Amino acid sequence: MLQIFVNANYDFIGKRRWFYVASGGFMLLSLATILFRGGLNYGIDFTGGTLVQVRYDKPATVDLVRRGLDEIKLGGAVIQQFGDVQEYLIRLPQGGEKPDQLSKQVQDALAKAADAKVEIRRVEFVGPQVGRDLQLQALYAVLAGMAGILIYVAFRFHYRDGAISVVAIAHDIIVTLGVMSLTHREMSLPVLAALLTIVGYSINDTIVVFDRIRESRGKGLRKGQTWAEVVNTAMNQTLSRTVLTSFTVFLSALVLFLFGGEVLRDFSFALLVGVVTGTYSSIAAASLVMDWETWSRARARAGGKVPAKAKA
Repeated sequence: MLQIFVNANYDFIGKRRWFYVASGGFMLLSLATILFRGGLNYGIDFTGGTLVQVRYDKPATVDLVRRGLDEIKLGGAVIQQFGDVQEYLIRLPQGGEKPDQLSKQVQDALAKAADAKVEIRRVEFVGPQVGRDLQLQALYAVLAGMAGILIYVAFRFHYRDGAISVVAIAHDIIVTLGVMSLTHREMSLPVLAALLTIVGYSINDTIVVFDRIRESRGKGLRKGQTWAEVVNTAMNQTLSRTVLTSFTVFLSALVLFLFGGEVLRDFSFALLVGVVTGTYSSIAAASLVMDWETWSRARARAGGKVPAKAKA
């Protein structure tokens, strides 16, 4: 395997308090951003309504699209440029019209306002109840994924590792959603798929670090060796693998983001953020393992009584 960190000997554990401060700060900032913006920017998949994708036969502007919609009392619709200046997405709230009738009205109004030909490229309709059901199902899917990981890791390694893995995954999901909210990216079904991918990617990376720690732990501490040195050694031994794997996945997601088109833009953006946070959390999670182990050993030595300070 290619080694980019030959004989690495970084003191990650010595900096663990910075990891805690940074992780806590990222999560609080993400939650504050989501609350400040009044929640996530749910797409039509989760809110219900009608999505109409139109294409003009010549360049048009958002103002021109808005002017056409005003003529049929739909001025409050959300308009988004889609690709070039000839194509737009129009998100319409729930109404009494049938999707076919509504799209025909939109087409005629836009064509008249712009004095151009307008083609309807796509019409999607989602009912309000379906949108609410999808929101719940999305939440259940993420929670079920985290519960499954908790059970697997607890069975495969230790209940402590399972709990820490779930904390790391929750960190990755919250930070990713915070960045999505900050950049006003849309929360849609493809983004949900990206979040579930992040869950799988994050746990895969974390397990590699945990496995190496367990392997080192099984050999026992040498004379004069501390538990912090064992964890640091395990993290340095897996550092090249972690960075190379993450960099490869990041490049693939970046290509998708740059050349995958508008339909995949939010999906690939969520992946990019998730890969970065997942890589970071797989390293930071080892600090939790070290502190948990230190606390457990101190408690065992004290016969069940936890001392005020546990020596690392």
